[in-house]
Amino acid sequence: MSQLGPVSRSSVPDQVFARVCEAILDGRYAPGERLPAQRTLAAELEVNMASVREALKRLEQLRLVEVRHGDATRVLDWRRSGGLEALALLGSVDATVVGPLFEARRLLLAESARLAAERRDDTQVDSLRELAAAFAVAPDVASAQLADWGFMAVVVEAAGNLVFQLIMNSVRELYLSQAELFAAIVAQRDELATLYARAAEAIAAGDGPAAGDAMAELAAAHEARILEAL
Repeated sequence: MSQLGPVSRSSVPDQVFARVCEAILDGRYAPGERLPAQRTLAAELEVNMASVREALKRLEQLRLVEVRHGDATRVLDWRRSGGLEALALLGSVDATVVGPLFEARRLLLAESARLAAERRDDTQVDSLRELAAAFAVAPDVASAQLADWGFMAVVVEAAGNLVFQLIMNSVRELYLSQAELFAAIVAQRDELATLYARAAEAIAAGDGPAAGDAMAELAAAHEARILEAL
């Protein structure tokens, strides 16, 4: 049996990035606050300066910090400066994140379903029907969540909008990394199953308004469940 062996030194910048990123997103470093000097960070984390510089470069690329030559590195307000990548980096979420996240999800999915009714192909229609059926008979929460995610991914793919797909990719990273937190969206599956089937059939029929309405109702049901569970 092979052994994992020691952690590669190449992973050290990743670990530094994760530690500092978590502190910024958790609010331990406030917007406008100076980060400790690179030498100080290196000493505190017991890493070399090169690892710190590489981690800070990644944080700057994500617009979580601002690095000015000859000045301290300052923390940015990630809610104002960051992109969708910040969603995937969140270590934990609360109502201040989940509420807007599911509101945006509802709006995006409703429009995606409307577009999917116009642009879907036969393979996507078959996939939606299969996933709706899989959700209806899912034996447990994890299976229901996978069917749900698969269904939504096909809807967005069928919509044929690249930006919508990129947004859903970012949401997926948060959703799948904290699946237990989002388990509430598939509660009372019997009530939801008919909505998946309705949305799938409206898309199959090419009825954009009906598809959008069905998806909006389904996503709103998810939204209500998750907010109630928080």
